[in-house]
Amino acid sequence: MKMLTEEQLGKYAEVLLWGLKTARKGKFKKNDVILVQYEPAAVRLAEILYERILEAGMNPVQRAGLTVGMERCFYAKADNRQIVFRAPGDRELIEHLNGRIFLRAPGSLTHLKDIDPVKIGKFLISRKPLREIMDRREEKGLYGWTLCTLPTPELIRQAKTTSRSYTAQIIKACYLDHEHPVRQWETIHKTVGGIKKWLNSLNVKYFHIESSNIDLKITPGRQRKWVGISGHNIPSFEIFLSPDWRDTEGVYHANLPSFRSGNYIEGVRLTFEKGVAVKIRAAVGEDFTVKQLTMDPGAGRVGEFSLTDKRFSRIDRFMADTLFDENFGGAYGNCHIALGSSYMDTYSGNPADITKALKKKLGFNDSALHWDLVNTERKTVTAHLRSGEKCLVYDNGRFQI
Repeated sequence: MKMLTEEQLGKYAEVLLWGLKTARKGKFKKNDVILVQYEPAAVRLAEILYERILEAGMNPVQRAGLTVGMERCFYAKADNRQIVFRAPGDRELIEHLNGRIFLRAPGSLTHLKDIDPVKIGKFLISRKPLREIMDRREEKGLYGWTLCTLPTPELIRQAKTTSRSYTAQIIKACYLDHEHPVRQWETIHKTVGGIKKWLNSLNVKYFHIESSNIDLKITPGRQRKWVGISGHNIPSFEIFLSPDWRDTEGVYHANLPSFRSGNYIEGVRLTFEKGVAVKIRAAVGEDFTVKQLTMDPGAGRVGEFSLTDKRFSRIDRFMADTLFDENFGGAYGNCHIALGSSYMDTYSGNPADITKALKKKLGFNDSALHWDLVNTERKTVTAHLRSGEKCLVYDNGRFQI
């Protein structure tokens, strides 16, 4: 089902290639290896990207994702040995990748609702070593990645809207309605750079996030920096850091629903004590949520804290897709936390110094999970500075710079 025109798909490809180039610390060169992963409904955009990567003198490698039926069959019938099986060559490919573009176009969002979440967790844990290889290559400037979402009937159905409305939101959010969308992204990238510089200049002891359903303390920790709009996600308007998980205290509530690993979850409410989610509640999908947040020791800890300024995001409706929902602009912007793994690009020191021991010492979280949970309520975020002063950094959906 084609919803974007050839011209719009061509612009999408331009923006994705800009995102890939921006996301990588090092420069791309001829003969680099670029993986194009795509779900079945995204094949036309994959073809366009394949051609452009070839024209740039690089080597595209394509991988089609599982169909809904294949994925359901895998989790229903695979035994413990098959769940953790990795195909010959997977590790070798990952060790030589210079770039990766993932085209999301889900055929179903709830097809795994009857699968034991523990089984899904085992699969994620088995893939963690491959992700760690990519993380190390990214830290060295050898690798970059980006991703996007294309409209599908399932996304439209779950978002309770029409094909025209859903597709229009993607076009608007990614600036595909502009003659030169990359120029728009470059402008946003530059503007947000000033906000990140301001945030990073504050000597913050902790942030206090308050809304009608949130009362949470987040401690950035030592040697942290705010990052964002780095090209990794298209679209992306968020500014975020990976805090010191050990000092997270209070209550967080996700008022937007979430689709995770083929399951629907709504109304997640978490209570943190000494950095760990000690109370886990959900209006819908609580059993799944509890099992996800206990899949490994780091799954119930905060790996990311993020804020989106409504002045930049053109997303103003629920999209049933985390990529868009975590960048919601609307009336009050949004914040989200991610449970699970930290992002090491929020480390302010030399990436070459990063070791597992240093990560642990600084309170960067480690997990096979990374699950974004979004709140779009009106909120304030107050920085409590080490000087004893307070600074309002975010209110009414805007950074207060």
